[in-house]
Amino acid sequence: MSNNQENFSFVEAEKKIQDFWKENKVFEKSLEKTKDKDPYIFYDGPPFATGLPHHGHLVASTLKDIIPRYFTMKGRYVSRRWGWDCHGLPIEQQIDKKFGMSANDYVEKHGIKSYCDECRNIVLTYTSQWEKTVERMGRWVDFRNDYKTMDTSFMESVWWVFKQVWDKGLIYKGNKIVPFSTELETGLSNFEATQNYQDVQDPAVTVLFKVEGKDEYLSAWTTTPWTLPSNMALIVNEEVEYTLVHEKKSDKKFWIAKERIEAYKKGHEFEELKTVLGKELKGLSYEPLFPYFKDKKDQGAFQVLADDYVTTSDGTGIVHAAPAFGEDDNRVLKDHGVKAIVCPINTKGQFTEEVSDYAGKYIKDADKEIIKALKENGNLFHQSVIVHSYPFCYRTDTPLIYMATPQWYLEVDAIKDKMLSANQKINWVPEHIKEGRFGKWLENARDWAISRKRFWGTPLPVWINEESGKSICIGSIEDLKKYTGVEVDDLHRETVDELTFKVDGEAGEYKRITDVFDCWFESGSMPYAQLHYPFENEEIFKKGFPAEFIAEGLDQTRGWFYTLTVLAAALYDKPAFKNVVVNGMVLAGDGKKMSKRLKNYTEPDTLMEEFGADALRLTFINSALVKGEELKFTDDGVKDMVRRALLPWYNSFKFFNTYAKVDGWNAEKDLCFGENILDRWVLSKLQTLVKNVTAEMEGYRLYNVVPQLFNFIEDLTNWYIRLNRRRFWEGQNLTQEKKEAYSTLYTTLKELSRIMAPFAPFLSEHIFLELKKFGEKLEESVHLSDYPEYKSEFIDSNLEDAVVRMQQLILLGRQKRNQAQVKVKTPLANLTVIHKSEQTLGGLKNLERYIKTELNVKNVLYSTEEEKFIKLYAKPNAPVLGKRLGKAFGKYRGLIQNLDSDTLTQVESGQSIEIEGEKFSPEDFLIFREAREGSEALSNRYISIELDTSLNQDLINEGMAREIVNRIQRTRKDLNFNVEDRIDATIKTNDVLKNVVEQHKDYIQKETLCSKIEFSDVVDDSIEHDVEGNKFFLLCSKSDD
Repeated sequence: MSNNQENFSFVEAEKKIQDFWKENKVFEKSLEKTKDKDPYIFYDGPPFATGLPHHGHLVASTLKDIIPRYFTMKGRYVSRRWGWDCHGLPIEQQIDKKFGMSANDYVEKHGIKSYCDECRNIVLTYTSQWEKTVERMGRWVDFRNDYKTMDTSFMESVWWVFKQVWDKGLIYKGNKIVPFSTELETGLSNFEATQNYQDVQDPAVTVLFKVEGKDEYLSAWTTTPWTLPSNMALIVNEEVEYTLVHEKKSDKKFWIAKERIEAYKKGHEFEELKTVLGKELKGLSYEPLFPYFKDKKDQGAFQVLADDYVTTSDGTGIVHAAPAFGEDDNRVLKDHGVKAIVCPINTKGQFTEEVSDYAGKYIKDADKEIIKALKENGNLFHQSVIVHSYPFCYRTDTPLIYMATPQWYLEVDAIKDKMLSANQKINWVPEHIKEGRFGKWLENARDWAISRKRFWGTPLPVWINEESGKSICIGSIEDLKKYTGVEVDDLHRETVDELTFKVDGEAGEYKRITDVFDCWFESGSMPYAQLHYPFENEEIFKKGFPAEFIAEGLDQTRGWFYTLTVLAAALYDKPAFKNVVVNGMVLAGDGKKMSKRLKNYTEPDTLMEEFGADALRLTFINSALVKGEELKFTDDGVKDMVRRALLPWYNSFKFFNTYAKVDGWNAEKDLCFGENILDRWVLSKLQTLVKNVTAEMEGYRLYNVVPQLFNFIEDLTNWYIRLNRRRFWEGQNLTQEKKEAYSTLYTTLKELSRIMAPFAPFLSEHIFLELKKFGEKLEESVHLSDYPEYKSEFIDSNLEDAVVRMQQLILLGRQKRNQAQVKVKTPLANLTVIHKSEQTLGGLKNLERYIKTELNVKNVLYSTEEEKFIKLYAKPNAPVLGKRLGKAFGKYRGLIQNLDSDTLTQVESGQSIEIEGEKFSPEDFLIFREAREGSEALSNRYISIELDTSLNQDLINEGMAREIVNRIQRTRKDLNFNVEDRIDATIKTNDVLKNVVEQHKDYIQKETLCSKIEFSDVVDDSIEHDVEGNKFFLLCSKSDD
């Protein structure tokens, strides 16, 4: 986006700045400058390089650039090392697609070394594109000295971490029910299974199980017919009433929870025969639905068990139990000592030969045939379809199943208290996540399945002696050499799987288990592994742990934030990080997920080519994203950031640059400050901005920064520069008044560049480098500056308050003019400013000349007799009182809104009051003003005014003189005159305007730098204008004077 006046391109300027940084090694110099300072460690979650960066990556990347830049300028040493996630399913999926076969099939055909080599070859596919986009965003990070999770040094530290938790007795092997992806042929973690729920249609069948030796059945309901061949038990609730019913249509008698009979009445006629409690059904034996596992009866299968997890909220109140596919099923059978369990399904989700009728069929495809068989056998009582939320694999978008899978676990339950304690030490932004989403996840955390039956990953360093049953955990390459005699330079499976060893005095040979780590274990180990700790960098690690800061998306509360917390609590009884900014998800403008197929968003690189990176960065941090909320992202939001922030900021610099060059102002010899009230105000506002931004950054509340930038830029351009414009261009000499004005604006722009350098690094640098040309010995780059420290002696809160009231007063005056349909260019006689506080009015009197100019009034009067003109009313300060009063808020809102003016006057004077037993301080109220009936006053919560809008001829003529000035200025601009050029004007017009020009000639000439004005009946090449219905023709030329 360009500024049309000078064709300034933010995009081209940013590219030049990028070249400047590279050529002058500014990033490297910032590290060199701070290398002996206290380290500031932050964790950068490494992305996979098998895909391109999207908006979500760039949000986190923006946060991970702003914070390090800020703390570098605050004097901390912030090492920024890029990392790549190299292991795990995203890599293996690419290989599976490339060869059109599963990992298991490929390894069986080509061997594990070939498979791992293929994975290595694609791991860094898009690194150059990542580097280009990240650098274009303005992010400073070390790509040359990157780490990779497949590096031997990284993997060795992962082994060390595992050895620590192993030695603490937190690792065990279990055969638990876990979420399982049949597409990927692997189990997943519980937190991975929660990332992709979808609404699906599934068959819902009610099945009848024949009670042994009786002409009656037990009814059970399921939405997974494919699990019925694996049924091993039925489960009731001992305290629930069950009724034996006779269903007339099928002439069958079966047991069903009494509460559930009503749900089945449609289309059926029931006779209730008898009712018993569930405990009386316990122990009943029944005939298996299918013959495949009837021999399991010897292990306790095919009987009724009882557990209180069974409810009557749906189904029949009797649960069909397939212990290989249900966590509660598995638990209940174990609790009852039933050892029967079958899992006739392979890793692809296909039935094995054990279930001969459906062998080789995918389980969901077999549902229809199983239902058909039940119907033919007379065991199907009812069939329907249910729509429910079901977990899908977040990598492949295919349904998960829950299946008994032997895996290695980290016993999270044993360290849960440590994790909860660690969480209390973390500053979460937004704050509610601490006790909400993350805290609740910790409270309900289960033991973590840390192993995977995969090939490309860090191998679990556990060797087992099958003969003795003993196991040994190896925590380093040195330990591996000690046991095997082999020194390795790689730790992947093709290297370590073949290494075996024997232990003196012990029969048998130790062989490594075939599992690899869940890559989330690697992510949780990152604080240690990125430094190859404890094998290297011990001092750096100790100084920087826990990390100062991390930032990632909301989904990582159950991912990376969680795994970091688990391992830090297990190893050190600490949090892994002190501060965390959680960003929300970026959606397309239509509220849907961003999709290349749907083409419902603009690529980040394209956006930066159109609007620039600064605009995109500021858009991200000014949105709900940095409050952990979703954002419907549109290109217009970035465009608006240019319009509202970057362009006015740049234009304020351009204004300074233009006039300071004309006057030859030099910062080295002309920098000086005086007592001009608006100079003092803008410098006070500048220090307040430094103070506020610093406070927000120390609390990691980035979302509070850009609104303050908007506010300051509005004050700088629309108030300070506009109200002071005459000081900069009036007169041809560099007067003391001019020097003070230039000094103030120069200082403001220079400090604003430093304040905004972490947030908008390109424009900050551009303006800073341009300001260097005015002679002050400044740093080579704004990013090599120290961050401004606010100077309290320059802050004048009373003056800032007075200007806010002046601004509000001016807005009210303009509103009154609009109501009376009197243009601002037409002067008015009297303005009365109304406020009961003498101090407030005193502050406004100091600003009277600006009030007169802005509202174009001749006289300003002041009155403390507020009660004559307006009345006060109040509203509760909802963010404060809503939380405090809770349900009583509604009651007190009404009482507060009915408070009288006298009471509110007490509140405004700083007094607390009591309302029906509840004490309230002034901060609990928002006090407003409104005109009394019959009054011409206008009010808002800051100030009140009464403006006389009656006109006489003198006032009307003066207004027309201002309109003539406007037309001459417009003509100067159209003719491309420079701001300092003096002109001659020739005018042809009627007697009305001729009289106005004559009456206000000095004023018109002064305002337009016009050396002389002449009247003529014929003006060739003139430009036609209109003033209040009066035509006049204008010819302008450069003056010879």
